[in-house]
Amino acid sequence: MTPVLSTMILTARKLKLLEPAADCGLCPRLVEFRETNRRLYPTFENAPVPSFGGRDAELLIVGLAPGLKGANQTGRPFTGDYAGDLLYPTLIKFGFAKGRFGATRDDGLVLHNCRITNAVRCVPPANKPTGPEAATCRPFLVSEIESMPHLKVLLALGGLAHNAILTTFNARKTDFKFRHEARHTLPNGLILADSYHCSRYNTNTGRLTTPMFEQVFTNLQPLFARK
Repeated sequence: MTPVLSTMILTARKLKLLEPAADCGLCPRLVEFRETNRRLYPTFENAPVPSFGGRDAELLIVGLAPGLKGANQTGRPFTGDYAGDLLYPTLIKFGFAKGRFGATRDDGLVLHNCRITNAVRCVPPANKPTGPEAATCRPFLVSEIESMPHLKVLLALGGLAHNAILTTFNARKTDFKFRHEARHTLPNGLILADSYHCSRYNTNTGRLTTPMFEQVFTNLQPLFARK
């Protein structure tokens, strides 16, 4: 474990979970986009999207950022757009969620031994946050990770989420290359697993199929305690 990571861990354990304020002003471009969306879509949440699931979970799923008409609308990660239509039924099938996924925040769905977050909490223009925006939001991801005492596995949905996690741990990207179904043991002992993002584009083009996505969870199942 590196001295930098050790300092991050000790600092995070002394603090409560860091969450961005509803009117977080850290990233000017994202603030401007949020205000525009509040005028265009006044019924949307249009705020930093909080994580979903308990902090006692062993699995943390990390996406890149909320979708404009998905999580930015509903206030729950991967809820309201196509990505959630693949993610949540898969979580139910493999025992990481219970209930009915209705694509709304109040559908009653409950996560089991699983938590979901994004590396960047606010919706970015064209679904593409900048490097400085990801860096500004990184303390929230650090806090997420270090506030989960039983965390074993981080599942990155897409290469950008994969890189955000590696940057959080000061890990060399050349040592842990992104590949669908890849599984890496990080220097701190946590497992970083990879999947192509469950976006409509990836599934429509055949880059990611339902069996391919489910295979990621099949591969990971032996790592978790039965609860």
